[in-house]
Amino acid sequence: MSKRNQHVVPHEGGWAVRGAGSQRASSIHRTQREAIDAGRGIARNQGTELFIHGRDGRIRERDSHGNDPYPPKG
Repeated sequence: MSKRNQHVVPHEGGWAVRGAGSQRASSIHRTQREAIDAGRGIARNQGTELFIHGRDGRIRERDSHGNDPYPPKG
């Protein structure tokens, strides 16, 4: 399985977790909370980022599980 950032996006009647660049959803959930939990688990396992989109499709939050510099730059 390739490492892809995960996106929680609106889906017909619920929410989906989708890998970046994928047309198909990795999983479909009734609530955004369930989708976030599933997406966070995938992102944590792969060491990638989780992007959480709002109903309008815009990114409203992101959560990194990758190679963040410590201490952070800036």
